[in-house]
Amino acid sequence: MHPDFSLLWLIFGGILSGVLAGFMGIGGGSVMVPLLVVLGYSTVEAVATSSLAILIISISGTFQNWRMGFFDLKRVLALGTPAAVMAFVGSQIANFIPSFWLLVIFGLLMYFNIYLVSLRRGLAQTEGSDQKKWNPTTARILTGGVAGMVAGLVGVGGGVIMVPLQMLLLREAIKVAIQTSLGVVVLTAVFAVIGHAFHGHVLVIEGLILGAGGLLGAQFSTRFLPKLSDAAVSSIFSIAVALLGSYALFQAWKAYAGI
Repeated sequence: MHPDFSLLWLIFGGILSGVLAGFMGIGGGSVMVPLLVVLGYSTVEAVATSSLAILIISISGTFQNWRMGFFDLKRVLALGTPAAVMAFVGSQIANFIPSFWLLVIFGLLMYFNIYLVSLRRGLAQTEGSDQKKWNPTTARILTGGVAGMVAGLVGVGGGVIMVPLQMLLLREAIKVAIQTSLGVVVLTAVFAVIGHAFHGHVLVIEGLILGAGGLLGAQFSTRFLPKLSDAAVSSIFSIAVALLGSYALFQAWKAYAGI
């Protein structure tokens, strides 16, 4: 692909990722990873570079939460410690998994995300219920660990996994879960980037372009989010993720078949 078109696609992909992050409270790896694969980068490079862009976007969002008084350091560290460890582990494992398997994992995760968004919406309707909580320490280790592994392995922030798990296992309100998740994503992205950088897979320029576009997109979506219904946002997200998941599985088949 011509360099100029690649640059335009990187900017567009970053903006779209930021829009999704603002609308859904998640990172934009679900857009950035397949976009980078389309542009000709290897799957592991796409995963690593997506992590760098997510780091930029999540730092900005967390700083905004801190300025508004919504940043709880104790909550972030309780989830972020196991998440950071597992993000580093996942980034190391990713280097030993064939590209087509990484794409299969990514594609299946996209479909699982649709279920989790639906689950999150259902849980939001039962906030404050008296259902029994898990042991808080166990729940935080499990939630943070799973999100961190996903972040390191396939280059997503982990928030789409972390938010519903916080609501399900810790019975936290959705806004608290999103705010905490964004802070934890900073930690998972840092350790995922470090892990991938050891193998030279982080594309710094591309990651910075995607991250800068993500910042712009997030500013747009946070301003227009109140004007859209939850049902509309969830439907748009589910359709987009289903298309991305299908594309990732198609690319996995091509890689496996050697096409």
